[in-house]
Amino acid sequence: MENLALCYFGKIQTFSLDLISFLINFFKGNGLILRKVYGVFYFILTIILFFLVKEMYIIPILSKRFTTTTSLFSQKCRSLSLSSQLNAALTVRDALNQAMDEELQRDDRVFLLGEEVAEYDGAYKVSKGLWKKYGDKRIVDTPITEQGFAGIAVGAAFAGLRPICEFMTFNFAMQAIDQLINSAGKTFYMSAGRVPVPIVFRGPNGAAAGVAAQHSQDYAAWYAHCPGLKVISPYSSEDYKGLLKAAIRDDNPVIFLENELLYGTSFPVKEEVLDPDFVLPIGKAKIEIVGEHCTLVSHSKGVQNCLEAAEKLKPLGVNVEVINLRTLRPLDFDTIRDSVKKTNHLVTFETGWPFCGIGAEISAQISESDAFDYLDSPVLRVTGVDVPMPYEAKLEEAALPSTDDLVRTVKKSLNIA
Repeated sequence: MENLALCYFGKIQTFSLDLISFLINFFKGNGLILRKVYGVFYFILTIILFFLVKEMYIIPILSKRFTTTTSLFSQKCRSLSLSSQLNAALTVRDALNQAMDEELQRDDRVFLLGEEVAEYDGAYKVSKGLWKKYGDKRIVDTPITEQGFAGIAVGAAFAGLRPICEFMTFNFAMQAIDQLINSAGKTFYMSAGRVPVPIVFRGPNGAAAGVAAQHSQDYAAWYAHCPGLKVISPYSSEDYKGLLKAAIRDDNPVIFLENELLYGTSFPVKEEVLDPDFVLPIGKAKIEIVGEHCTLVSHSKGVQNCLEAAEKLKPLGVNVEVINLRTLRPLDFDTIRDSVKKTNHLVTFETGWPFCGIGAEISAQISESDAFDYLDSPVLRVTGVDVPMPYEAKLEEAALPSTDDLVRTVKKSLNIA
């Protein structure tokens, strides 16, 4: 009975996190206020539910209300869990958690380190339950010194371990960029292939909600520029799980760019995604929608904008092909080129700045390939505005590309009103 109550308690905790995440995203610009409200709300909720569970009030109340027994409740709890698996819906947060859990269990050289990843379960609860399962030696809380713990992680990789280094946000990783680029990214080359660096640097990247210029940068193009690094920018739960597992198993340093706004998002997944052996190949894009009139290319949360644009364009008789890059380095250029040869139009979408961005690189590679001769109009880009991210909600919204911006750009490419 007590375990069952705690089961419901845990589900309510997770629901509370997702609810607050939704509210923060919905009320853009008021993120700071909502986070304070979240702290008070979550603290009060935790205290109340703890005492309810402790005194065993929850189960008797539910039992009287629905005239059932503890065993029936246990069966219901198990059936709900089974139903969840059969429905095959998985949040990005749970996908990341499963990926790390499975790889920690599979290989005792794997360990996780970062700020508050252990007892606190991670700033975004991505590492929930891992410290209790694997202990202090494999789930390691660090001081607030990104350069320091990133250096420790790189040294551990030199010694043959396979660290997962979590940054609370990649904005803070700028403090450690020497470790990422010079130590992790170049050592295999400089050692003539004698010292591999199997390490994953992961954490939120890009704009969140009302966190201003120093906490909203998109580092996709920064890291993709550097030889020696692999750069992954996933969209769906399938992407997150399969690619994180692949990154952990890879013998190269991998930059794994997550999106804070997607953590609580649930995606339908096939049963195979829940299998501990499920892994996706690094460097292979996914065609989310097959189309014939225009190719849309994006990564991370930008794929969502492309899918929304595809729906808005359907009533106009426009069928677009949507490519989810998944990996930025190595870039699956073959998939992009083949699609452009079919559709004769290309529009890229990213939240980062336009100058030297991912879209600019794709456009350059198209112009240098045989696909250039198939274009019926120039390659067009939809990007963030070339300014530091504003804090005020309306200005923040204006600085970020939208689905409507993408729809207008596709119409321009196709020369339709």
